[in-house]
Amino acid sequence: MAGHSKWKQIKRKKAVTDQKRGAAFTRLIREITIAAKAGGGDPGGNARLRTAIDAAKAENMPADNIDRAIKKGTGELEGVIYEEVTYEGYGPGGAALLVQASTDNPNRTVAEIRNIFQKHGGNLGAANAVAWMFDRKGQIVIDGKANEDTTMEVALDAGADDMEKEGDIYVITTPPTQLHAIDLALRAKKLPVQTAEISMVPKNTVKVEGNDAKRLLSLVESLEEMDDVAKVFSNFDIDAEAMAAVTG
Repeated sequence: MAGHSKWKQIKRKKAVTDQKRGAAFTRLIREITIAAKAGGGDPGGNARLRTAIDAAKAENMPADNIDRAIKKGTGELEGVIYEEVTYEGYGPGGAALLVQASTDNPNRTVAEIRNIFQKHGGNLGAANAVAWMFDRKGQIVIDGKANEDTTMEVALDAGADDMEKEGDIYVITTPPTQLHAIDLALRAKKLPVQTAEISMVPKNTVKVEGNDAKRLLSLVESLEEMDDVAKVFSNFDIDAEAMAAVTG
């Protein structure tokens, strides 16, 4: 997972254009709407909605946008009906890819995703082709400037499963149901939380190098740029030097 976490951090540090911010808002609004539809509009009793709202606030989404998205989910406002879909496949170097999306037109979305896989040397597979390779976990990313001992102590005391140093960040793994409580405990101690989200964590990683690494990261980036795609998970492991070479 180290390679993929590092990839997400590199992307986060890139300059954010208005177009990219708009795409991020689109995905966040869809997640809030779906979460509110599935579990109600009260974040106090809907952990998924609470996590989605936290993510939206981290991206500086206006409160009015968040409120409208919740009301669309609960039916108080009219809105497009989105369906959650997951696509699975393999990228260059044999890396497994799990793509979570929300769409109002599954036929359009699967055609676009299949085209991206093929364009970058990957293959879109059938349901459950790779899902068994991942575990559903909470993941919290902390700025690596924080004190390691303090961060680990707070995280473990709050119920975290593990914490690892990955480059210039700490990645804390939690039970999905404990994500929000552990996030709050870390923030209460003024620790620099960067992200807190539900992730699909690979049970094992696959080493990817050379041209395969370049094509794989291009595939992942192209998928992540789709409006319909919420998250992309992979089990690739690309070392820091290769990652830097690929991303420039």
